[in-house]
Amino acid sequence: MKKIIVYILFIMISSDLIEARKTVIKMATLAPEGTPWYALIAKMGERWNEETKGNIRLRIYPGGIVGDERDMIRKMRIGQIHGAAISAEGLSEVNPQYTYCFIPLLFQEYEDIDFIRDQIKEDLVSGAEKNGVKVLTMVDVGWVYWFTTNKIHTPKDLKEQKIWTWAGDYKTAKLWDEAGFNPIPLAVPDVHSSLQTGLVNAMPFPPLYVAANQYFGITKNMLNMKWGILTAALVIDLKVWNRIKPKYQKVMMKVSEEIGLEYQLNNRLEEDEAVNVMKNYGLQVNDLSKEQINEWNILVESMYPLIRGNIVEEEIFDRVIKLKDKMPSRLK
Repeated sequence: MKKIIVYILFIMISSDLIEARKTVIKMATLAPEGTPWYALIAKMGERWNEETKGNIRLRIYPGGIVGDERDMIRKMRIGQIHGAAISAEGLSEVNPQYTYCFIPLLFQEYEDIDFIRDQIKEDLVSGAEKNGVKVLTMVDVGWVYWFTTNKIHTPKDLKEQKIWTWAGDYKTAKLWDEAGFNPIPLAVPDVHSSLQTGLVNAMPFPPLYVAANQYFGITKNMLNMKWGILTAALVIDLKVWNRIKPKYQKVMMKVSEEIGLEYQLNNRLEEDEAVNVMKNYGLQVNDLSKEQINEWNILVESMYPLIRGNIVEEEIFDRVIKLKDKMPSRLK
């Protein structure tokens, strides 16, 4: 009897020790502290900690200190970090279908983004899992506009600028080059200093990101045309995820989805405010005539053969273009 009691006590103590082990998730992001994207991650971590009674904790590596998004994916795979808050640029490394949002001028309304994402979400998530990455939540970070040092209105004007492109994304750089533009591949952490030196003077970014990084002090012009949408996600290495107890996985997914939805709603409301704040500091928003908008549309459609299969995976390109006429804004 005594042996049985000792055995039961041993099992109870062992269980408590296992439960007492804390899981620390190391997550990286390009977003610096003080930005809405960083705040989303921090809030998620606080709630993970609170709702798992301290068993899941989050350690954030902000501002690109781990490297660019491709570096983050690579370091996830070798275990240096466990997760990342990344845009479609990094996501496309684990599932090429995320390149759907690289088609310029495709989306002009949020309802269209929501429609397309709902149609392809299952494939986006499952494709990432097949490559060892668990998607916790997906959001759009904001409309992408052209921010430039010099005022531009037409594609011809942009051809005279030095365009920032992601370091390592040789396909995009090649596309711009073949279309007659001047791409300059750089890591995101190097963008600010390169703007200061004049190495680049044109970049496609969301206003909230430009405001947070104070690029608008140099790129004082914004072309008032929705060039694209920046999609992002919070992800975690699948091997790490599978080691987490199911009851904590459930909490983490619930919190991530709630935080992501809240962020997206707030982000959509705050984008115009960010533009207005930058205008107060000298940002010039440049509107386009119908003729100039048409020039951009002609340019983009002429680039479709270069985009399909090079920048955007062929299957997802064809699927999204086919869905284009079913987007809510087209049916009005």
